[in-house]
This record gives sequence, structure tokens and C-alpha cells, in this order.
Amino acid sequence: MERYVAAIEISSSKIIGVIGRVQSEGRVDIVAVEQEKCVESVRYGVIQNLEETSMRLARILEKLERKPAIHPKKIQSVFIGLNARSLHSIPTTVRLQLPDDTEITDDILQRLRHDALNVAIDSSLEIVDVVPRKYKIGTRETPSPKGSIGNSIQADYDIIVCRPEVKRNILRVVQNKLGIDIDGFVVTPLSTGLLILSPEEKRLGCMLVDIGAETTAVTIYRDGALNYFATLPLGGRNITRDITYLSMLEERAEEIKITLGNAIQPESPSTLNLNGIKFAEVSNYVVARSEEIVANIIEQIAYAGLKEKDLPGGIICIGGGSKLNGMTELISRQLGGIPVKMGRLPSYVHMEDVKGPSSEIVEVASVLYAGATLTNAQCLEEPKQDELPVIGTSGDDEREDEYINEPARPRPGNTLKFVNKIKNGFSRLFAGPEDEDETDSLD
Repeated sequence: MERYVAAIEISSSKIIGVIGRVQSEGRVDIVAVEQEKCVESVRYGVIQNLEETSMRLARILEKLERKPAIHPKKIQSVFIGLNARSLHSIPTTVRLQLPDDTEITDDILQRLRHDALNVAIDSSLEIVDVVPRKYKIGTRETPSPKGSIGNSIQADYDIIVCRPEVKRNILRVVQNKLGIDIDGFVVTPLSTGLLILSPEEKRLGCMLVDIGAETTAVTIYRDGALNYFATLPLGGRNITRDITYLSMLEERAEEIKITLGNAIQPESPSTLNLNGIKFAEVSNYVVARSEEIVANIIEQIAYAGLKEKDLPGGIICIGGGSKLNGMTELISRQLGGIPVKMGRLPSYVHMEDVKGPSSEIVEVASVLYAGATLTNAQCLEEPKQDELPVIGTSGDDEREDEYINEPARPRPGNTLKFVNKIKNGFSRLFAGPEDEDETDSLD
């Protein structure tokens, strides 16, 4: 039976849904893509309007199910990407003393992970994942401790945290309002690094920058492992809103930013004036805000305890904000010429639905790929047929039982109530401690 995986990415500018078909050799074919804009209902990656978001997501699911590659299958569960302003990492170290000559086993590694998950943190935050950075057996460092012999083990972890309402509001929309199961929460910046960064780039040292509408996620890798992760409350929409000060609506400002904007200051100011819009004023807004965004990105290197020379693997950029004219060049200039390039999907993720450019779905594709390769989830189900007797006959005539298709899944506005089903979180990329209380997360 073919296995299909569905993923949803809810960002501050749009909601994207994709369905992928998992091949036996590890390839994932993206066979369906749909998206809807959601400028005001989601802010900084957090759902603000539950009803509006559920309506838009419901339309996406219905469109996906009508795709020729999917119909008549129904979506029963999805993987959800987490990518909000409050997401960041907290480094921590846990240790275990062991009897002499103890072999490091999966049980010991699970004990270390459990201890990391229970580290005390700010009460306003929730631990969604723990990612190992390096291990030390006795005095010897190793990235792969299983099978080693020693009398102690130490693990350096990055604890990934966010504010609880990020997941709570997603649960309210997806499970409560739409009746869709969640197979797992995936930390999008980490899954993106897994998908588009090469092992060589991670070993050398590199930085992945995702410039979204209202947030910019920065992840730094060194020696093949995550070294630093932070989310900045700045993005491409800040530039757009600056341009609105020239007495125009945001939609028009976005068009002008895309067509006329450039992150690099021109050598000589423009004197062009189109319908009352002075190009020089647009340039001033775009350049000033772009330089602020880039300055904050570069500052993360120092926060990680590194210098520019520690990133010979270069800077890899994704996200709509990175497509602004001159943005990648500006980053390279500010970093003294470090190579900067745009990230792209690898060859083993194949786009069959070409409705939009593959560069626009890198994040949600990484969530899909994580769900497809790290679990055995089947997110789609075949429609069922129930044998039902016909109510009412004419005279003494008897009619044969008729078969009817199972009714389509109710969408927002129907009176049916759904049973909430919350599955255990997955380790590594998948967020959510195993002992999370469902009632607490649905306040």
C-alpha cells in the first residue's frame, strides 16, 4: 500500500499544505500543494484568530483532497511545523555516573534525554524538543556514544523551547475545530537544516537563515551538530510596513517592495517619481530596515560564541524575505565576503505538483520529509462504504439495500462534535514531552 504523508506550515503570511508520496528508496514525491494568505489571523507564528485560521485551513485541506493525485482519499492526520517568535534554544549539560567498564546503550542515552527534558526553565516557556550537541565518555568526546565503554557519560544538549500558546492554538484549530489528528509537531528550523544542509556544511560550520514575514530563524551548525538557534522578531513585512508610511495600503507597499526595493543603497539617489511615489524615499525605507535585519542576523554569531571565520561552510538563506533584491549580497558584504547562497530542495524531494516554485515550500517540505522518514505515519485513508438499508418502501415491494459513500468530513460551521486525539510526540525533530497533559494544552 502506498504511504502518503501530509504537512501543514502556519506562518505569519500564509498557510501552506502539502501531501507527499513516500517511495521505498527514501524519495518523497510532493504530489499536492495548496496555500492561503493569512496576514492578520497569525502574528509572529502564533494563531490569533482561531475561526479565521480554521476556515482557511479547511479550504486548503478540501483543495488538497480534490487533487487528481489524492482523490478520493481523505486526510485523517497531519504533521505540523512549529516556527514562532518565541522558539529558541537553551544549552544544557547532563551527566551520569556509571559502574566501571559500562557499555553505553540506548537505555542510558534515553536516561540522559529524560534528564534534559526535565531541566528547570522559565515557567513562561515550554520544552518542545532536546537536540544532542556532543557526548563525552570519561574524558573522550564522541558524536556517537552508543557502544562505547566508560564509567561516566556527559551530554551537551540544546533545549528547544517556545511559549505554550503556540501549540495550544494549533491544537484548538486542527483537532478541535477540524477534527484532524496531529501525528507530530516538527520544529521547522531544525527540519529545514536536516533537509537542505549538507553534512559537509554542518561539519565545517554554517548558518541557516530563514527570513520570513515577521520572524527570522537563525540556526548555526558546527562539527556536524546544532550549535545555536534563535528566532528574531523581524522579517520582510517590517520593510513593507515601513513603505506604507508613504501613504499607501500594505498590499501596494508589498508590490513596490518586490518590484523596486533593493537592500543595498544605490550609488546615487534616484529622481524618479511614479504617481507621486518617490523612488528615493522607497529606497531609504528598504535599505534602512534591511540593514537592521542583517545586523541582527550577524549578531547571532557572537551570541553563539563564534566569529565569522568559524563559518567556512557559508550562509544559506531561505524564506520570502531573503528574495528581496540585494539581500543576500548585503549579508555577504557585512560578513566580509563569506559566501551566501539560497537554499533549495535536494533531488530526493521531487515536485510533482508545480503549482508554485519549490523555493516557496522549502519549510513545509522539510516538515513533510521529517514525518515521512522518521516515522511510519500514514496520513491519508481510503473512503469507506457502509451498507445502509433504505428507509421507506412503496407498498409490499422490497428494494435491495443501497450503498452510499461515507459523508465528507465536516468542516467549520457543522454541528458535529469531534473527539480529540493527541498522539505522543516524537524524539529529536518532533516537539512535545511524552507526559504533556492534553487538558492543560487546550486552555
